[in-house]
Amino acid sequence: MKADALLNTYIDLNLLVLAGALLWLAARAGLRRTSLATAYGPQLRLLNGMTVLLAATPVLVLLLHLSGLGHAPTLSDVLVSQYLQGNVNMSATHFESLIGLREDLVRDISGGSTTWSQIVAALLISGAALSALLLGAAILRLRRALAAAYLWKRIGRVDLLLSDDTAVAYSTRGLWRRYVVLPTALLADPRDLRVTLAHELQHFRQKDVEIAFLMECLRPLLFWNPAYYLWRRDMRMVREFACDQTLGAQGRFDLRSYCECLIRASERARETPIFLSSRSPSVALLNRREIHSAPLLARRIIAATELPPQGRQGLLWTGISGLIACAVVITAFLIQRPSDWSHDRIMLSTIVNLERMAQRGSSDTALSALNGEFMVSSR
Repeated sequence: MKADALLNTYIDLNLLVLAGALLWLAARAGLRRTSLATAYGPQLRLLNGMTVLLAATPVLVLLLHLSGLGHAPTLSDVLVSQYLQGNVNMSATHFESLIGLREDLVRDISGGSTTWSQIVAALLISGAALSALLLGAAILRLRRALAAAYLWKRIGRVDLLLSDDTAVAYSTRGLWRRYVVLPTALLADPRDLRVTLAHELQHFRQKDVEIAFLMECLRPLLFWNPAYYLWRRDMRMVREFACDQTLGAQGRFDLRSYCECLIRASERARETPIFLSSRSPSVALLNRREIHSAPLLARRIIAATELPPQGRQGLLWTGISGLIACAVVITAFLIQRPSDWSHDRIMLSTIVNLERMAQRGSSDTALSALNGEFMVSSR
């Protein structure tokens, strides 16, 4: 596979994550005006589905192009068509250079023909390598933490582990088994133990651990993209809200006891600041921001006490998810580079050549006029 094809796929992924973040922000702003604002479970499923779609779409589009099944119209093709129809007031030369910026960027970076392109390529490669190394270190640290804990109980494919080195319960998984690591101090408080265990098992039901793995694996490719960190932050927030709300709505626990458990867990974590890396592919009862920020913890308590909207809303959420998925797929095709020289592009190239010839002709005429003036003045 050529370097420019890989670089284009890399650019497509970053642009799609940016577009996905904008779509999510727009959807969230719209949901806030309705009763669906507190439907955290469907919101989490929407975010999880979008995450998988955003990660898979650039690869699927690349495979589609390599298979030779054709190319959908791109944004560049649409702009060229609009220019030829006279809807863009700009010189042809300037317009062609504007829509060719991405091609020039990809060609320069993949070829390393200029100093700045070599610097950009070095920064991207070194940043991705550093992110991958940090992710590897976080995984090794997680493996050591699991190895240091000892087995307490086994429920199906889930191993319940006890650890003296953690103040906050967390869950993670391997290829075949899932793990819930509990602080040893919880054994002295059966109520908090039940709440904490139910919370971590709910994360497994929501597929939160798998999505956390996917998000951390994407970090080396998106380390410089602010949209990735916005997406990651909102996903962490919504998944905790969904988990708290689901357990609160089930009626298995008294809401006050559940909220008090979160507060006590936060207090224990502040007293024993031993945490896994933020890059660790795991899901904890509380993250660092919630431990050290009372407003964030308060939002979780409010989410646990909020009831989800009543009534059947599956069709509505299916429609919202379908619209966003269609928008992502359309965006994925629009941001592709043009496939070949279409009729419109040949017309644009012809206009550019005529414009350059006219400019060259006017320059030659001006030069001839100047020469004539000099000859007259010398007589």
